[in-house]
Amino acid sequence: MRDLPPVRGTLTPHRPLADLTWMRVGGPAEVLFQPADTADLTAFLAALDPDVPVFPMGVGSNLIVRDGGITGVVVRLGRGFNTIAVDGNTVTAGAAALDAHVARRAAEAGLDLTFLRTIPGTIGGAVRMNAGCYGAYVADVLTSVTVALRDGTIIALAAGDLQLAYRQSSLPADAIILAATFAPPSGDPATLAARMEDQLAKRDATQPTKDRTAGSTFRNPAGFSSTGRADDTHELKAWAVIDAAGMRGATLGGAVMNIKHPNFLTNAGGATAADLEDLGELVRKKVYDSQAITLEWEIMRVGKRHAD
Repeated sequence: MRDLPPVRGTLTPHRPLADLTWMRVGGPAEVLFQPADTADLTAFLAALDPDVPVFPMGVGSNLIVRDGGITGVVVRLGRGFNTIAVDGNTVTAGAAALDAHVARRAAEAGLDLTFLRTIPGTIGGAVRMNAGCYGAYVADVLTSVTVALRDGTIIALAAGDLQLAYRQSSLPADAIILAATFAPPSGDPATLAARMEDQLAKRDATQPTKDRTAGSTFRNPAGFSSTGRADDTHELKAWAVIDAAGMRGATLGGAVMNIKHPNFLTNAGGATAADLEDLGELVRKKVYDSQAITLEWEIMRVGKRHAD
C-alpha cells in the first residue's frame, strides 16, 4: 500500500497478527497502525484514501484472523487510549483499557462494574459487543461513547444511539471507539472486591482459562448470558446444545471443542484459522441437524481465507 499519510505513531506493513490474538492464528495486516494519540489517529483517517478499508482491533481476545490476513489498515490502540478516570458516580475508560482493570478501579471507588472483571478484552470491544455476564451487560451502565468515524470525524453518542442488544450494536464496522463513560450502581469496595474474587474462582473452575481460546465461541441461543442464579435455565445455553450434539472434544486439525467447556473453540497446538473456523461451522451443522437450532458466532472472524 503506497502513499500512506504521515503519522507520529507506528505504521508496520505486512505485520503478522497471530501473536496479537489469543488464538495465535491468522495472516498479516496489510498495514498495522498504532496511533500516538487521538489527533494522530483522526488526521491519518481524514487523509487516508477513503477506499482503503480500516479495521479496529483490540487485544484479539474475541477474534479469529483468517489465514490470508486483513486487507487495508488495522488500527490497534495502545498507550494513550487506556486511561481510566472516576468522577463522582461515573467511570470513563479509554477504549484500550482492559475490562478487568476498569472493574477493579471502579470497585476501589465504590462503583459496581464487577461483571467486567472476568470478561477478557478491552472496553472498546466490550461496548461494541455489549459484553455481559452474571446477568449484567454494558447496556445496563453505559451512558455515552466517543467514536472516531472512518473520515476522521469525532462524535459523541449516547448509549441509546448504539442500539445495544445481545452481543451486538449498530456501530459501523470501521468506526473506532475511543472512550466510554459508565454510570454504575454504588457498592461497598470490600464487598465488590470479594464478589470479583468469587467470580474469578467460578470462571477458573468451569472455563479453560489457560488454553488458547477466544472466549465463548457461539452466542447462547436463548439470547442472554448466564446469571449465575440457582434458577437460571441451562437448556438453551450454547455449551449444552453443543454437548447434546456430541461435539464436546470434537477435533479438526489442531482445533478442538474444549473438553472442559464445549463452547470454547481451542487451538490445541498447530491449528490454522481455517481449522478453527471449519470446526466451528461443523459444530453449527451438527447442532442444527440434531436440534434444529442455529448457533450464531460470538467470535468475530475477519480477513481472507487465503493469501493473494
